[in-house]
Amino acid sequence: MSSRYTVELHEVTLKDLPRVGGKNASLGEMMRNLGSLGISIPLGFAITVDAYWEFLKYNNLEGGIRKVVAEMDMNNLISLRKGGMQIRQMIRNGKFPDALEREIASRYKKLSNYYNQDATDVAVRSSATAEDLPDTSFAGQQETYLNVRGPEGILDAVRNCIASLFTDRAISYREHFKFDHFDVALSVCVQKMVRSDLASSGVAFSLDTESGFKNAVIINASYGLGEMIVQGSVSPDEYIVFKPTLEKGFASIIEKNLGKKDKKMIYGDDPGQLTKVVNVQREHQKKFCLDDEQILELSKWVCAIEKYYSDLKGHWCPMDVEWAVDGLTNQLFIVQARPETIHSRKDETKLVEYKLAATSPVEKILQGIAVGSKAASGRVVIMYSLDGRDGSHDGVDFHEGDILVTEMTDPDWEPIMKKASAIVTNKGGRTCHAAIVARELGVPAIVGTGTGTDVLKDGDVITVSCCEGEVGFIYKGEVPFEKIETDLNDLPKIETPIMLNVASPELAFKFSHIPNAGVGLAREEFIINNYIQAHPLALLHHRELGDAALTEKINTLTTGYESEEAFFIQKLSYGIGKIASAFYPNKVIVRFSDFKTNEYENLLGGNYFEPKEENPMIGWRGASRYYSEKYRHAFGLECLAIKRVREKMGLSNVVVMIPFCRTVKELQRVYDVMKAYGLQRGQNGLEVFLMAEVPSNIILADEFCKHIDGFSIGSNDLTQLTLGLDRDSALVAELYDERNLAVKRFISSLIKTAKANGVKVGICGQGPSDFPDFAAFLVDEGIDSISVTPDSVLKTIRTLSATRVRKEELVS
Repeated sequence: MSSRYTVELHEVTLKDLPRVGGKNASLGEMMRNLGSLGISIPLGFAITVDAYWEFLKYNNLEGGIRKVVAEMDMNNLISLRKGGMQIRQMIRNGKFPDALEREIASRYKKLSNYYNQDATDVAVRSSATAEDLPDTSFAGQQETYLNVRGPEGILDAVRNCIASLFTDRAISYREHFKFDHFDVALSVCVQKMVRSDLASSGVAFSLDTESGFKNAVIINASYGLGEMIVQGSVSPDEYIVFKPTLEKGFASIIEKNLGKKDKKMIYGDDPGQLTKVVNVQREHQKKFCLDDEQILELSKWVCAIEKYYSDLKGHWCPMDVEWAVDGLTNQLFIVQARPETIHSRKDETKLVEYKLAATSPVEKILQGIAVGSKAASGRVVIMYSLDGRDGSHDGVDFHEGDILVTEMTDPDWEPIMKKASAIVTNKGGRTCHAAIVARELGVPAIVGTGTGTDVLKDGDVITVSCCEGEVGFIYKGEVPFEKIETDLNDLPKIETPIMLNVASPELAFKFSHIPNAGVGLAREEFIINNYIQAHPLALLHHRELGDAALTEKINTLTTGYESEEAFFIQKLSYGIGKIASAFYPNKVIVRFSDFKTNEYENLLGGNYFEPKEENPMIGWRGASRYYSEKYRHAFGLECLAIKRVREKMGLSNVVVMIPFCRTVKELQRVYDVMKAYGLQRGQNGLEVFLMAEVPSNIILADEFCKHIDGFSIGSNDLTQLTLGLDRDSALVAELYDERNLAVKRFISSLIKTAKANGVKVGICGQGPSDFPDFAAFLVDEGIDSISVTPDSVLKTIRTLSATRVRKEELVS
């Protein structure tokens, strides 16, 4: 039953936000409306804003706090520290009115009785009235106290929560967002603990936090209590789930990355010790801390929470959710949910890109996890603490535009972070404190570098680049970069569909915002090179080779997977799945691997399995490998990966493409191998395209058309094989031109033949972007689609539009 000072969580709704704050209101709203969907939230109670004001009044604190705040210089860190410390000490010295103290104790006793305990373990969290609102993120601004027991323990934690409303960073944060300090009041959430110290916990977002891609759930997970992730003390596991096919019942986990979970926070043993940090057993570090069933269940809950809040507010409302698994019952719980506040406010009609614009080679000195998509240059300032007692800089030495380099940050660092042009940390993942605040401030950050404070030196000028994908790079010196803004509403309309050539899964979500009709070429080679790194046959047979060093490297690569074969299939499927999901439901044409023997040899262990060829460009590559007895099973793993993407993840928009297929007989032999591994053209809607890059593909187009669904012209190889030149040779480079009449006649012939047979034909290459006359030729011939690199899309659209306009002018 509700009273003035306390209320059960299940009794409140979002309408009670002024009384119980954002966190409590959100928990109550979910308890009342989402429990029927099976979403579990631990019970608890809220200590209301009235209790906060009563506490201040009882101890005569309001006047004293106002006086200290009025005397503080918010731009002076020393003044900020001194004033903040003075206010917090005043609050900690305060006492509770007897009636309030009795009521809190009564509520706690009732909660303990429900769980059949004398003094149950609870989490005590602040719930500010300006916190967790769509327009302002106050995540982590006030403190959280875990494993609190007994009435006295709760009162101490509540006092500390009130004091945390006036930490240096909270005062600074309110100043930054222009909140009056007394327009913000504090409620406190007292909630039954989930025993995640015996299992795992973490955070989840209902969108991709870097690109703003709407159709993904991003989960970060680590062992123990969840504070370690936010603190950046561990690099968590990361899982990505695709929402549209999850809703259709598919197990749509499109990515799993094993983190470095070497520490965890658990319950403390000693009197007065609420929690402690311990090492994680080595064998557990090598395992994912959530299984697939838990990942999918959590993702469904996150989607349900997002849908509920979006319906409630009448607009898309992506959510930031904290979750925990109880190690005693293996039950999943949601312990907090708040609206995401960065991407939900972005104008999707504006495309903003940052690109490095260096005209000479640049020196890459460090890399880590990229946060955001911007770039910045500045002077390195290394800090280990805010007071400089460890010999590093203190906050007074940090100036506007400097680059903050540190072990990791916590909320006390926010006054410094607001001055930084970029942030670099040794530790942390995408959802650590430094990453969250960097997104809010709109500055680039690279977290989890491992050695940033060792490699970088005070005073060095560096460039921090987060505009090259999920990996952030740090370059020596000031590297020029440009900011490109495009209003998508201003792009001209064209008739020919423009598709993208996408190699990197890491960039797929980002590229999905570019106008496109799907992916005309997704190359497996990039995924194998960067995600898998080892030759497939070396993965399967390394133990037979007697190479201990190779076996050790492969064992390290495959950590967390059941077998080397499972590693290859799953890793390849994650790379393909991420690209396919980014452009779903548009077609994504995935080309089977087309390494040449010298390129395969460069993969880990490749030297044991690749022959020496005089001219690998026209040797054992493409289709001829797939049915070869030496390589057949390795190709079969690629087929199994495609099957997994289409049938397990539900990404039926994936089309496969066979490269460098010289004859129809070869095509049939490839089909036989595909069928043996569960892939068959026409089954479950599977389409098969052929890379048209060998003259025989053009000459025998009528015959090929009977067995395929489409052609994609590979103009690079087609040009070199038509003109009989090596495109890698500088001696004949001037002869290489895809606009050569012989090449154009081949292309024209193929388009006519394909059209006559009802077979689609597109092109993937740079020519249409670079040469307006070539683009006009393709359009005039009736090409079905043109696929270009993402950085050429806008240029290609304008080129095709200008070509059409010129043509219309000539006609008129």
